[in-house]
Amino acid sequence: MIKVLIVDDSAIARECIRSILAQDPQIEVVGTAGSGKEALAFIEHQKPDIILMDMSMPGMDGLDATRQIMETKPVPIIIVTGSCDPDSVSSSFGAMEAGAVTILDKPKVIGHPDHVVTANQLIQAIKSMSQVHVVRRWPRNRTVKTEVQSNDVLPVRLSGIQLVAIGASTGGPIVLSTILKGLPNDFSVPLLIVQHIAPGFVDGLVEWLNQHSAVPISMAKHGEALLPGRGYMAPDGVHLGVAEGNRAFLSHAEPMNGLRPAVSYLFTSVADLLGPAAIGVLLTGMGKDGAPELKILKDRGAITIAQDESSSVVHGMPGEAIKLGGATYVLPPEKIARTLVALVQEHK
Repeated sequence: MIKVLIVDDSAIARECIRSILAQDPQIEVVGTAGSGKEALAFIEHQKPDIILMDMSMPGMDGLDATRQIMETKPVPIIIVTGSCDPDSVSSSFGAMEAGAVTILDKPKVIGHPDHVVTANQLIQAIKSMSQVHVVRRWPRNRTVKTEVQSNDVLPVRLSGIQLVAIGASTGGPIVLSTILKGLPNDFSVPLLIVQHIAPGFVDGLVEWLNQHSAVPISMAKHGEALLPGRGYMAPDGVHLGVAEGNRAFLSHAEPMNGLRPAVSYLFTSVADLLGPAAIGVLLTGMGKDGAPELKILKDRGAITIAQDESSSVVHGMPGEAIKLGGATYVLPPEKIARTLVALVQEHK
């Protein structure tokens, strides 16, 4: 049984979620809380397998509760929010930065046309995220020194790099933020990004990333020129690729690996058009999306990077790419940023 704690200040929302979870025999709701403070009191005596955390609550909100839980008694936390407006989403990504594993829209009530779909999404997320190993986060005022060797990046010689393609899923927003923080504002090639995320949250993700990145991030538009030193995010429900003349290409083609946008689509497009003039990066995420295609990129002469296991929330996608021999480098996020800078500067 997967033991779940529901944290939401709305009694109606708590009951709606409880009734949805009661439909699955593998899930048991072991408690509910109406605030972050109540959630902290609950986990003093019981440890659920997963916590469903609302963001906007009186007193201690979801962000502060997530921080305190992850700094004291870490548990996988899914942010379940009823608002997709950029300000609320930004706060939700702050909770992910504090250690929450993913973010979902609140399931729709019975009678809503999307009730079944959103209910199933919540159940599947609980089953998947309950298996995630989370670690204690240090309080924000504690400094943890990380030693970085200057000679641990050995750039492979290329004829010239025109584009960086990045794919990510579970845990990806925080890793993307770390990488983008590490890039200079004069980074000389464009970045195309596919991030698996619940529908409705990608606009907020773009806004949140722009708060952390020297490289401006925007939603990709079909046919627009891909400019140096800019990042382009795949929109909701649309594949992102690259077209002749280094232009963005958006497609409503069939999902790949059950996903649209798919990392597989992006990497295939980049491999076909640019080959050795590209860098492919596959980050934390569940499943195999993009893993075989990272190997194709490498076989076409591109430099490829997979996130290492110790820094991944879920090592499914990058782990599969490594097994296939698709990674030139296997690195944590900070070193991915430095490697990209070194490779691009080496081959301007």
